[in-house]
Amino acid sequence: MRRRNFITLLGGAAVAWPLAARAQQPGMPVIGYLGAGTPETWANVVAAFRKGLAETGYVEGRNLVIDFRFAHNEFHRLPELAADLVRRRPVVIATPSSAAATLAAKAETTTIPIVFSTGADPVQAGLVASLNRPGGNATGVNNMSGELGAKQLGLLRELLPGATRFAVLVNPNNRLLAEPTVQDAQATASTLGLQAEVLYAGTNRDIDTAFARLVQNRADALVVGPDPLFNSRLVQLATLTVYHRTPAIYFDRAFAEVGGMLSYGADVTDQHRQLGVYAGRILKGEKAADLPVLRPTKFEFVINLQTARTFGLEVPAPLLARADAVIE
Repeated sequence: MRRRNFITLLGGAAVAWPLAARAQQPGMPVIGYLGAGTPETWANVVAAFRKGLAETGYVEGRNLVIDFRFAHNEFHRLPELAADLVRRRPVVIATPSSAAATLAAKAETTTIPIVFSTGADPVQAGLVASLNRPGGNATGVNNMSGELGAKQLGLLRELLPGATRFAVLVNPNNRLLAEPTVQDAQATASTLGLQAEVLYAGTNRDIDTAFARLVQNRADALVVGPDPLFNSRLVQLATLTVYHRTPAIYFDRAFAEVGGMLSYGADVTDQHRQLGVYAGRILKGEKAADLPVLRPTKFEFVINLQTARTFGLEVPAPLLARADAVIE
């Protein structure tokens, strides 16, 4: 049996958002950081990014400045934010967790190196020529979250063998992640003889509307697709699934830690650490074109046993044995 970590939630821990970047000192390199989400919900991944930079010898405020821009889940703002960063001539631009942010940066510069993390296929999205030899001014980490719909649906089906009607929640404003997530889940559902309805939510209000439709159509379970908007509303989403008694699986363990029932995805913290390492290596002189796009070798499967019991569900022993963490 695979070793598991049993976690008892004692309460939420507040994460302090760091102070704004210090004034640039002469000769100090600048990294532009373009995030599609919000600084509050990305505090942990920014900390991981800083950790990766530190592993290569770069510490913000000591020998490095990080110039932050966040779109607050308004994807239409990414081009203007990218243009603003490029005008400031950073040495590297980081575009974490968003292919759309990477494309916006690439549209503004073909010379400034870009390090990205994305759940979309980087080749299909037009970010790189190939994974092994990116070839342009961009490279980074592909967490494959847009390709996990089939696996997530399968885990839900294993927990709920009698379920036939599934829903998939995606953000239509983030089509580079939404489209492969929907295609993957619907193809799997068709193979298994199941129904998979697509629900769309591009704003906070849309999330409530999507859940109203989910309840109206009597979906047996829900797959929450990867998206920065959903990361920023993880407590809302976990609470709604419990309130409406709809078992759900998510793409990030943070959802399970706040009450979501299941999560399956790559280690988000580690991928952003790797992003910081790549940024540091480029600062030391390596070229983005020569650094292969990294892909995860480990995916985390987390079960919130307390939430499952709230639903009156008994998690099968084989499913428990495969979990990397069980929250009790």
